[in-house]
Amino acid sequence: MAKDRRQEEDYFTPLRRLLTGVVVLVLFAIFLVWRIDSPRVERFRAQVVDQVVPSFEWAMAPVDGALNIVRDFQSYTRIHQQNQELRRELQQMKAWKEAALQLEQENARLLDLNKVRLDPRLTHVTGVVMADSGSPFRQSVLLNVGSRDGIVDGWATMDGIGLVGRISGVGSKTSRVLLLTDTSSRLPVTIQPSGQRALIEGDNSAAPPIEFLEAPEQVRPGDRVISSGDGGVFPAGLLVGRVAEDPGGRMRVRLAADFERLEYLRVLRQLGSEAIRDPGTLIEPEIDPEAATGVNLTIGEGTDG
Repeated sequence: MAKDRRQEEDYFTPLRRLLTGVVVLVLFAIFLVWRIDSPRVERFRAQVVDQVVPSFEWAMAPVDGALNIVRDFQSYTRIHQQNQELRRELQQMKAWKEAALQLEQENARLLDLNKVRLDPRLTHVTGVVMADSGSPFRQSVLLNVGSRDGIVDGWATMDGIGLVGRISGVGSKTSRVLLLTDTSSRLPVTIQPSGQRALIEGDNSAAPPIEFLEAPEQVRPGDRVISSGDGGVFPAGLLVGRVAEDPGGRMRVRLAADFERLEYLRVLRQLGSEAIRDPGTLIEPEIDPEAATGVNLTIGEGTDG
């Protein structure tokens, strides 16, 4: 076996050397042909290129495919990076959009506060809502105005559109507002245009029910509800909301104030009205001057007689 392997090595070694020499000679000849500057050699080179290069397209196909794969991967990488940047910009745009919406809503509420038309006798103090009760059983919010600002317990509060509640506790720097939706809230109202008097009772829902209607058949959904001023707790004529009917046929009021976004509240200074004790003194009888003179003369003549 050892002798046979040695014979094979002796046979392949000269063959490898011969092939190596042939390849080197061929490469050297190609180099010389490509370096010779002659018109005949140039024509020969062109013929060789025309014959060889088109036939090597199958050999270049894997190379072209590999290059295309590399280019596609680079393109995918760039697209992925751009997608990540677009996602970050989209998140920023969402945050900016939310901030813009909050500013727009805040601006709208402030504009509504400026456009509300109230009784000229009712001045107001505007406060910022600091916190809410956070309880499903008690509906109230905390304002940053108190007794130092002249706030008095029982005064009505409004947002930019409608009535919200009344002051139910006053501190030096803060005050608590009991909302109309609270179960302990009662509000006498007038329903327009029928003029029906009723009472709104809070039930911790966004649409409290309307109770004690004298003539429910005269009330229709969409009728305007305002405070009546009965009881002297709330001023008369403040917008409360619109009449609505629930699926059970019960009349409720859809409150005009946005209780989901209470940020600024207007506390109405209700200084009260002077009680009328003697209505007869309000209207004095008109006396004709000539009739009054005649009466005086008659009285004087009767006295002389």
